[in-house]
Amino acid sequence: MRADAKFSLSVAVAPLLAAGLLALATAPVGAQDTAPAAPVEAPATPAPALPAPTASPSVPAADAPAGPAAEAPAPAPTAPAAPGAPSPEAATPPAAEAPAAPATDPVADTAASPAAPAPIATEAAPAPVPEMTLPHDLSPWGMFMAADMVVKSVMVGLAIASLVTWTVWLVKSLEIMGARGRMKKARAQLNDCADLAEARQAFAGRKGVVPLLVRATYEESLASVSALPRSGGDGLKERVGSHLGRIEAEAGRRMTRGTSILATIGSVAPFVGLFGTVWGIMNSFIGISQSQTTNLAVVAPGIAEALLATAMGLVAAIPAVVIYNHFARSITGYRQELADVSANLERMVSRDLDHGRLRAFDLAAE
Repeated sequence: MRADAKFSLSVAVAPLLAAGLLALATAPVGAQDTAPAAPVEAPATPAPALPAPTASPSVPAADAPAGPAAEAPAPAPTAPAAPGAPSPEAATPPAAEAPAAPATDPVADTAASPAAPAPIATEAAPAPVPEMTLPHDLSPWGMFMAADMVVKSVMVGLAIASLVTWTVWLVKSLEIMGARGRMKKARAQLNDCADLAEARQAFAGRKGVVPLLVRATYEESLASVSALPRSGGDGLKERVGSHLGRIEAEAGRRMTRGTSILATIGSVAPFVGLFGTVWGIMNSFIGISQSQTTNLAVVAPGIAEALLATAMGLVAAIPAVVIYNHFARSITGYRQELADVSANLERMVSRDLDHGRLRAFDLAAE
């Protein structure tokens, strides 16, 4: 009888348990639609799924939501199985399905949300470039006006040296050309004279080196004619040659006057220009260090100004050297012509001595 009562009690309780299980199975769906449960932290390593015990014959297997349980990131802890209790597959879906999305939302939101942009290191602004008096153009005049005072002084000095060079060239060219022209005519006229007396008459009252040589020869012969019987003609020739040599030397020195400055300009001007270049490049390097930049727009004008000093030095030196060499050759030729005139006069004295004509000079003087 007691056994029958227990059996009937069990039969009466079984429908109640089945109804409770169905209520538990459908309750999470409504709860998920209304408000998500608090997120449950998933363990670091998912635990292996336990084999489900045999479900009660009164619970339908199709009613248990198996899909959400498989999609959950980690299985929820299962309660110990009791006799007549539902399978773990049916008990765990509510806990796994409801917090599935919320459990990963904080991490997913952190990973999905763009990282906050790190502060970008801004480049340090370059130091302000100090204002430099750069020329508006790179013409020689513009670079000269923008140059340093020392470089300007060098350029002005070289310009003056160049002006002196061309002035000396003009003056000495006219002087040498005139002297050589007069020398050529005088030599032709002297060659036509037969003796010293005729030469004296031909050049009487004229100015120039050749008339001076003729007068000096005549005066020395006239001064020595009284000593000819005792000393002979050797002393007269020696004295005439010495006198003519001094006149030649004086004429040569007078002709070379002003040409030595050309040699000085030709040898010194390149070094003066180089000094200006070195000074200008030093200023350019100082400007580079102050502006803290190697931009050619800042560096090139200063270097161009410095090189302009060297260019002006060469412009002053090269013509000076060429003109000096030209004058040296011209003056050498002029001296050679003077030597020819002196030799012609010495030959006249020798002939007059041999023919006894110098005695006639003494008589004429008396």
